[in-house]
Amino acid sequence: MDKLTMDIFTLLMLLLSCRINVGAQVKLVPETLTVLRGDEARFTCSITPSNTKWAAMVWTLNNRVALTISREHGILPSRDLNVMAENGSSSKVDSWVFILNNTERLHEGPVACDIQDFERKTANLFVQEKGSVKVFGDNKLAFRGHSVLFECEAAGWYPQPTLRWQVTDKKVSQSEYTISSEASGLNFTVTSTLNVTAMKSSRVDCLASVSALPAPLMSSVHLTVVAEVVEEAVDCTVPLAVTASVLGFLLLLLLCICTVLCYRQRRQAKQSRQEEARFEPSVNVQSPFATVTGGNVNLGYSNESTTDAAHNELIMETPRQMDFASFDKVPDLVSFRSQSPHQDSQAHMNIRRLTTV
Repeated sequence: MDKLTMDIFTLLMLLLSCRINVGAQVKLVPETLTVLRGDEARFTCSITPSNTKWAAMVWTLNNRVALTISREHGILPSRDLNVMAENGSSSKVDSWVFILNNTERLHEGPVACDIQDFERKTANLFVQEKGSVKVFGDNKLAFRGHSVLFECEAAGWYPQPTLRWQVTDKKVSQSEYTISSEASGLNFTVTSTLNVTAMKSSRVDCLASVSALPAPLMSSVHLTVVAEVVEEAVDCTVPLAVTASVLGFLLLLLLCICTVLCYRQRRQAKQSRQEEARFEPSVNVQSPFATVTGGNVNLGYSNESTTDAAHNELIMETPRQMDFASFDKVPDLVSFRSQSPHQDSQAHMNIRRLTTV
């Protein structure tokens, strides 16, 4: 077979191969993938229909061969132990999943699925790094209406993180705080300051995030408004004020009752003394003769045979019977002188009767 015949045969085989792969399609998903450093990255390369004639699938990472898959022999040995593949083929599609186990910043770049002698598809891998976020200072105490300054720092991020504030789960407008960033090596540090007017006790949150992070990192402090605590204390003293008023009224009522009782007692005591003073002259007045002899005086007795002079003397002596101090010594025998023996004897007998009644 001459050279011309060989060229014609090769051309016919190429045309036949092209006819066999007519309508075949290669697809690589996702076209863009962003992961955090240390996470797993997965790309899927599929060929439809499944009867498409292909010999080898070569995976490249940053334009370097990372893994080769043979249609007949499967996964071929690789020097990179951080990569692997899973067969996801079905009756309608030939599919392989390229897995990068532990992503690093150096892995960032293009990822390609090259079907040898057929088609090549390229995707992009982005590797981000999660840092830390911290609100400086501890919980703060402020008076109502005063301005309170908060400062937050997000350090060790790649790329530059998005930083925002919220107060009691309410997002703060970006115009209300300042942001500044600084690159240190391959990472970024972002700082922000926020002024809050103390109106009520709140929780202040600082949040930092990158697109690969499922949820933002958050740091929180509490702001306590002093005026709010004082108002609560005043509200609590209302029942105490009412109780004090009631107790004061009861004490005043008790004082009035005691005053009335004391006044009645004193009035009754005064009336009793007046009654006793009224009856004392007729009951307690005693004759000096009764004091001397130990008997009682019969003030209603009169001596009919006594002379007027003797009778008047006895009557004059009666009003001075209360003056006991004038009787220094009472004689054992009392006698009156009379003009006649008969009158003297009768007078002596009358005195004897006075002392024994």
